[in-house]
Amino acid sequence: MKLERLVIGLAGLLLPLAASAQAALTSPTLKVDWAKTTVSKTTPTLQVVVNPMLLRGAAMHDGSFAALKMLGADYVRYVPWLPYPKQAVAELDAPTKDKTSWNFQYIDPTLDDFMKATEGHSVVLNFSTMPAWMWKTDKPVVYPADPNQVFWSYTQGIQIVDPTYKTAADYFAQLLSWYTKGGLTDENGKWHESGHHYKVAYWEVLNEIDFEHHWTPEEYTKFYDATTKAMLKVQPDLKFMAIGSAAPRTYGNMFEYFLNPKNHAAGVPLDFITYHFYATPPRFEPFSAMQYTFFDQADGFLAAARYIEQIKARLSPSTKTDLNELGVILPTDDESNKGGKLTPEPEGYWNLASALYAYLYVQSAKMNIDVVGESQLVGYPTQYPSVSMMDYTNSQPNARLWTLKLLKDNFGLGDKLVETAGVGPGMVAQAFDTARGRKVLVINKRDMKQTLKLDAETAKSVTYVAPSTGDKAPAVKALGGKEIELEPFEVAVVSLQ
Repeated sequence: MKLERLVIGLAGLLLPLAASAQAALTSPTLKVDWAKTTVSKTTPTLQVVVNPMLLRGAAMHDGSFAALKMLGADYVRYVPWLPYPKQAVAELDAPTKDKTSWNFQYIDPTLDDFMKATEGHSVVLNFSTMPAWMWKTDKPVVYPADPNQVFWSYTQGIQIVDPTYKTAADYFAQLLSWYTKGGLTDENGKWHESGHHYKVAYWEVLNEIDFEHHWTPEEYTKFYDATTKAMLKVQPDLKFMAIGSAAPRTYGNMFEYFLNPKNHAAGVPLDFITYHFYATPPRFEPFSAMQYTFFDQADGFLAAARYIEQIKARLSPSTKTDLNELGVILPTDDESNKGGKLTPEPEGYWNLASALYAYLYVQSAKMNIDVVGESQLVGYPTQYPSVSMMDYTNSQPNARLWTLKLLKDNFGLGDKLVETAGVGPGMVAQAFDTARGRKVLVINKRDMKQTLKLDAETAKSVTYVAPSTGDKAPAVKALGGKEIELEPFEVAVVSLQ
C-alpha cells in the first residue's frame, strides 16, 4: 500500500509538470524586433537528376516538367548521372585516329525538355560522370546496351589515364560547345552539328568527388584549373561551381586546400563551392523517432557548414556557396535501388521531409548561404524513392515541392531577416520584412498539433503546406487574431496586418 501511495503521489507531481512542458511546447509566444534586421541573400531551388522517368513518354515526364516550369526557380541544377551511362556520357568509347563515339541520342531529349521548362531562369549543368576510358581500371568497363538499364558500377578507377587532365578538360569544353555554340569539333577535327545555342550560366565541375573516384585536394584542384581554363575559351563569361562534397564534415582538407588561391593557377575563378546533406535515419528506426533524428542530423550538418563558411571567409571571401543537394534518404531505399521490395514511406513522411528543407532554408539564410537546393525532382522505386519531390504514384508534386514553391513565392533576395525569439524547441519561426509585407515563416518540427501565439502582431492570413493539403498546392486561409494553429510538420507563411 505504501508503494502504491508513493506511485500515486509521484504521478500527481509529474502530471502537472508534464502538462506544463506540453503547454510550453505547443504554445510559444513569438517576439519580433523589427528594428534589428539583416538582408537576405539566399535563393531556394532544386536539382534535377536524369533518370528514365524523365524520358519522353515515361509516366512521370509530363507532370515533372510541368511542375519544374511552374516553379520558375533559378540556379536549377541538372545532373546526368552515372547509373545510366548512355544518358550521362556523350563519348562512351575512347577516340581513335579513324573514328570517335560522340553520341547525344539519349542525352539531348531530356536536356532539351529541361531547358524549355527553365527558360528565362539560370541553370547549373553538371555532367558529373566522366567517360570510364579516361580512368585506369583492371579491365574495360562494360556498360549496358539498354540506355534505361540501371548500372551502378560505371564509375571505376582512382588514377586518371592522362595526368595532365587535358583529355578530360577538352571533353568538357566540347560538351559546352555542343550546347552553346551549335556543335563540337571532335578529336580528329571533324565538326558535329547540334543546333543548340542555349544560355548556360553555371557549370559545376564534377559531383561528390569525395566518393566518385576519391579525388585528393591536390588532384581535384589541378583538374579544376585545367577544365575551367578550357571551358572559358568556349564561353568566357561562364561561372563555375566546385567540389560537390557528399560528406563535407569529413572533407575539411579539400575546402582548406581548394579555397586557397595560392593553390590555383593565376586567373582561375573561384565562383562557388558546393556541398550536400541527407538526413539518414537508422535502419528500423520508428517514424515517431525520425522527427528528432532528422533535425538533430541537420544541426550537425549546419555546424559543419559554419566551419566551412569560416574557411571560405578567411581564404576566398568572394566565393559563394550552393548547398545543392539537401534531402532525406531512407535506409529502405537501398533494397529498392537493387531491384528489391519497395517499402512505402511512412504516413507523414513527406511533410516531415518538407519541414526539414524549410528548416535548412531558414538556418542557411541566417548564415548568408547563397543558394539552397532541394534534392531532387524525380525519385521512384529503384531510384531513391524517398528523395523525390514528385509523388511517384500519381506524378503530382508532393509536399516537398510545394514547400519549395511556398518559400520561393514568399521570400527572396533583398528581404530582411528580422530578429525573432520566443519559440520553443519543437517549432521554428523567422520573421521577414519583404517588399510584399511583413511575414513569418513557421515550421512545426513535431508530429503533433501546436499553436503559435503572436505577441505584438496580428495575423492577417496564413499560406501553408500540411498533411491536410496532401499533393495539392499550398492552402490559404484568412486569420484575424494572435494565434496560429499548426498541423503536424506544417510549414506556414503568416502574413501580418
